Amino acid sequence: MPESNLGQLSTLLIYGAMAAYMVALVAFAIDLSGLRDRGPEGRRRRAVGIAMSTTWLGAGLHLVGVATRGIAAGRVPWANMYEFSILATLVAVAIFLALQRGRDLRILGTFVVGPVLLMLGVAVSVLYVRADGVQPALQSYWLVIHVSIATAAVGVFGIAAMLSAVQLVQERAELRRGREAEAGAGDLALVGSAGAATAGAAHAVAGRGGSGAAGAPSGAGRPGFWGRVLEVVPSSAELERISFRLNAVGFMMWTFTVIAGAIWAEHAWGRPWGWDPKEVWSFVIWVVYAAYLHARATRGWEGRRAAYLSLFGFVCILGNYFVVNLLFNGLHSYSGIG
Repeated sequence: MPESNLGQLSTLLIYGAMAAYMVALVAFAIDLSGLRDRGPEGRRRRAVGIAMSTTWLGAGLHLVGVATRGIAAGRVPWANMYEFSILATLVAVAIFLALQRGRDLRILGTFVVGPVLLMLGVAVSVLYVRADGVQPALQSYWLVIHVSIATAAVGVFGIAAMLSAVQLVQERAELRRGREAEAGAGDLALVGSAGAATAGAAHAVAGRGGSGAAGAPSGAGRPGFWGRVLEVVPSSAELERISFRLNAVGFMMWTFTVIAGAIWAEHAWGRPWGWDPKEVWSFVIWVVYAAYLHARATRGWEGRRAAYLSLFGFVCILGNYFVVNLLFNGLHSYSGIG
C-alpha cells in the first residue's frame, strides 16, 4: 500500500530540514575557522549569523515534518524508531536554540547540528518506515504520555552530554593555560631578581627576535586554532553547571518515563515489571543518572568526574536505543524497524 501524500510530504520536509542543517553546519564550521584570526570582539561574524538563521529554518521544517507525519499516520508521531529519532533530534535543536536566550553558545553550534544531522541521516536511510497505524499493544493513551516524555528526555540528555564533552576539552585547556601562566610568572620573577644587568641581557635577546623575559620564540605563546576556539567557549565550570541542570531535568523526565512504562505494562500485559531487555536498560539508565546527581550534589563530584558520568549515561542511552531495540527480542521489539 503506497504511502499517503502527507506521509511523503513529511519525508520531504525532513529532507528539507537536513538541507538547512547542512548549510548551518558549514556556516558554523566557517565561523570556527575564522576564530584563528579574529574573535567575536572583531568584525561582525556573518557566518554564525547565517548558521543560526538556517538552524531556525531547519527547526521550522523539522517541526512541520514531525507534525505532518503524525497527521499522515493518524496518531502521535513517536511510535517507532524513525519517529523517535526525528522527534528527539528536534528536541535537541530546540534546546540549543532556547539556550541562546540566556548566554551566547553559538560557538557550540557545530557540535549540536553535526550529530543531529548524522542522526537524521540514520533515521531516513536505515530506520525509516512508512506512516501507518500501530500494533494493538501501542493503541493506548500511554503512548502519548510515556513515549513523548522519553523522547524529550533523550534530547535533553543529548545536549547535556555534548556540553560535558566540550567541558572536558575546555578544562584540559584551562589547566594548560594555568600552568603556562605560572611558568611565565616564575620567569618574570627570576628576571626581576637578577638585577639590571640580567634584564639588559634579556632585552638584547628579545631584540634578536625573541619575545618575553626568557627569550621564547616569537608567537610561542599564541594559541593555536583550537586554543583560540576554546578561548571563546564558556568556561568549563559554566558548561558543567548547564549540563548539570539539563541532566537534572532529564532525570526527572526519565523517572516519569520508567513509572509510566510500569503502569502501561500493568495495563497491557498484566504486570508492571518483567525483566524485559528494554525495561532493564531503562532502569540501568535511571540508576546511572541517579548516581550522577547524587555524586554531584552530595559528594562534590564537580568537574571532570561529573562529566564522565554524564557521558557514560548517554552512552547507556545509545546502547538502549540501538543495541536493545535492534538486537534483542522482547515485548518491546515493535520499537524496531519494520
